[in-house]
Amino acid sequence: MTLLIRLLILLGMAASAWGQGAQAPTDPSKLDLDATALPTAAVRHAYKFQFQPRGGTPPFQWKFSGDLPTGMQLSDDGILSGVPESVGEWHFTIQVSDSSRPAQTVSRESTLHVMEPLMLQWKDYAAVNGDRIGGRLEVSNSTGDDFDFTVVVLAVNEIGKAFAIGYQHFPLKSGAESLEIPFGETLPQGKYVVHVDAVGEVPARHAIYRARLQTKEALSVTVGP
Repeated sequence: MTLLIRLLILLGMAASAWGQGAQAPTDPSKLDLDATALPTAAVRHAYKFQFQPRGGTPPFQWKFSGDLPTGMQLSDDGILSGVPESVGEWHFTIQVSDSSRPAQTVSRESTLHVMEPLMLQWKDYAAVNGDRIGGRLEVSNSTGDDFDFTVVVLAVNEIGKAFAIGYQHFPLKSGAESLEIPFGETLPQGKYVVHVDAVGEVPARHAIYRARLQTKEALSVTVGP
């Protein structure tokens, strides 16, 4: 077999493999609906999201089935908007139909998460390790504003004396989710209740958001001075 024939065979095999792996171009007339995850909503804050169809023949008709939080609605043009009144998780199905004959219809399942504007929770619950109390916090900003954010962690002993075991001050950006903040410090022997105070300020709107945590029990440090 000559070198030229071998090259022709290899080129033919490559072309065949490419043809098998290539995908047919998307039909622009076929209706589809972007499966985009919904942005998180904040309780008592205005929310707006536009569902986006792809392809199909406008105008489109929208429907939904399932649950939405009180204060939220889906408009005839596919806009989910309103001011949610409670924290939670809502599941619903969105459906869009176009104006072709016969009409095309596509459905997608969606989930809307509604959180507190400033969410603060334990990532690692405060615990004793030798003569040290430490842990990790988790914060989220579910609003449309950037926060001037401050968090202070205090360990308060039996006689009311407070020891600072954590402090952070930084910009907490709009939409920031599950940001972890470590804290910890060595302490004298004693029993301590850990208090966490978080404040998110929006100076331009003179708005302040607060959140607090506290250990359910006193934590005992039994080693050290």
